[in-house]
Amino acid sequence: MILEACPSFRETWDTSPDKDLLYVVVGNLARHLLTLYRAGQTDEFKPVCETVERLHVEGDDYVRELATIGFLEGVQNVWANNGADPEDFYPFLLPESRKWWKELNDFWAGKIPRVGAGLHNN
Repeated sequence: MILEACPSFRETWDTSPDKDLLYVVVGNLARHLLTLYRAGQTDEFKPVCETVERLHVEGDDYVRELATIGFLEGVQNVWANNGADPEDFYPFLLPESRKWWKELNDFWAGKIPRVGAGLHNN
């Protein structure tokens, strides 16, 4: 699904020895998206965010956790740790993903005790 949404990620995927470690894969995707963003190439952001939304809406607990903790938090951390404002990514997200993005922000700001505490758990 990731490669369909973001064909430019193919080279990173093909050279990664960690294809079976999904959290590593989505972390690499977060770095790749930052590279694209800095180059002004955001065309693939929409299909990536549609895929993440689908994972949030249709996935089981583990898949939703990967979409939230793996991907969304990965974008927030990778972008912030590399001098980019992760909130620049927020407008590309769809409604369910936006809820979880805000939930992560609330958690890190100490407003809620854990991710999932402020929103429903599907």
